[in-house]
Amino acid sequence: MKGNRAARVLKFVVFAAAAVTVVSFVVMRLWNWLMPGVFGLHAITFWQALGLLALSKILLGGFRGGGARRMFWRRRMMARWESMSPEEREKFRQGMRGRCGPLGAAMAEPKD
Repeated sequence: MKGNRAARVLKFVVFAAAAVTVVSFVVMRLWNWLMPGVFGLHAITFWQALGLLALSKILLGGFRGGGARRMFWRRRMMARWESMSPEEREKFRQGMRGRCGPLGAAMAEPKD
């Protein structure tokens, strides 16, 4: 078991390092292809591209997988919605109307 786990961890580390390397190379190539010609900026190295990726991750919170998490949340919310009585649904709509702006207005029209 432990040997198998160590192999899986090693595979993950190798895959993650390869993915970061490929994405950094793509960022470097795109930057060096577009930015000097369009904005007159200088070309960047691989390490600068890696730093640019890290900075974008910190500032923008990008590169999230999250698709499965968002789908799980949506399925859970739909299941809760289906289990609500019509009175509970209307109470929920009223509560959302004041908090979510246009979303509250869109939820106010029943789609049944």
